[in-house]
Amino acid sequence: MVKKYIIAVLALVFFLLGASLASAQDQWTGNVNIFIGQKNLDKDDWEPVDKQTEFGVEIDFRKKDWPVNIAIDILRSSDDDTYYEYDPFFGPLSADVKGETTEFNIGIRKIWDGFPSIRPFIGGGLSYIRAEVEVSIPGIGSASESDTGVGIWLGGGVYFTLAEHFNLGLEIRYSDADVTIADVKGKAGGTHYGLLAGYHW
Repeated sequence: MVKKYIIAVLALVFFLLGASLASAQDQWTGNVNIFIGQKNLDKDDWEPVDKQTEFGVEIDFRKKDWPVNIAIDILRSSDDDTYYEYDPFFGPLSADVKGETTEFNIGIRKIWDGFPSIRPFIGGGLSYIRAEVEVSIPGIGSASESDTGVGIWLGGGVYFTLAEHFNLGLEIRYSDADVTIADVKGKAGGTHYGLLAGYHW
């Protein structure tokens, strides 16, 4: 599942990159970046899988006379762990828990190009988030539930653009959307932080 997701994301990156380079470069500018980092979700809602490894693709573009870039970002996070609890009647209990989220974010990103290679940015917009939790109890079975929610995202960071085209960067983001899983209402967004690497045209 994860390998198929990675292949699909990379295919999207190269398709958009090729289309952008084929367009009139004297009129358009933008970035295609891979994000690798961590997403911290609400501990009360997601423990023991509240700290999830995250990766994705962030794309932004604009005509050179526009003040801001259009931003389209896709991020996926996941984690698995074992939950332990001691019951006075049954004794020690455990369950294997897997949690994951997928975010589709669209909005705007303001990038300052005042320096040749250092380009700070901020952005924000709407976030569509899918969340899923799977619980497996050894010897009994497993069950999973998922839900989707719409909310907001905000983020900022800096690109270090090398040789005019190759981005390295740092970013911190926040997203927020409500979901209901197993009849419990919680948050599917969280705090994201990580590294960026990609291409600028």
